Amino acid sequence: MKDFILLMHADTTSPERDADWEAYIGRLIETGSFQGGSSIGQGQAFRKQGDAAPLTRQLTGFIKIQAENLEVARAALAGNPTFESGGTVEIRELVVS
Repeated sequence: MKDFILLMHADTTSPERDADWEAYIGRLIETGSFQGGSSIGQGQAFRKQGDAAPLTRQLTGFIKIQAENLEVARAALAGNPTFESGGTVEIRELVVS
């Protein structure tokens, strides 16, 4: 199994409902793929020297899942409230080195 992170963006075309999140997370827990997640609040970007890149304000939350591959992780978007509301969900594999 591989670890993936789903990054939710703040670009939905219709409102999300809290109840939809509860059902979606519950389904991920039932399948054993849910590994954690959270909403993302305010923050700042830092760099040791010079100006830091601007903070990515469009990210609203993340979910960590386990899946066999990217295609299986993509299938886990079914029912995701951000995705279902017309928003962007970025999927990234978490690479352990």
